[in-house]
Amino acid sequence: MGNIAAVTDSEFETQVLKADKPVLVDFWAEWCGPCRQVAPILDELAGAHGDKITFLKMNVDENPVTPASYRVTGIPTINVYQNGEVVRTIVGARPKAALLKELAEFV
Repeated sequence: MGNIAAVTDSEFETQVLKADKPVLVDFWAEWCGPCRQVAPILDELAGAHGDKITFLKMNVDENPVTPASYRVTGIPTINVYQNGEVVRTIVGARPKAALLKELAEFV
């Protein structure tokens, strides 16, 4: 994962909930195969659309508080936050075309 910065439990409110544009958070873990499949796709999308939507990733093993508070039970889970609210949730790995379709209103 090259283009996407990590966010922690302690930074979540400032970097995500109080952001002035939509923020996509990829909840992932090192041991998660589907997470590794979706990572390069998100990297590519971040490179192409990072001006319209902020891309962040959160390791659920290192940051258990935020995923629990948003009921993230399966990974990868991709949440899009806007004005402090979850406006889109995508659970599981998806091909690039499907991700773009689900994220169309933000990118």
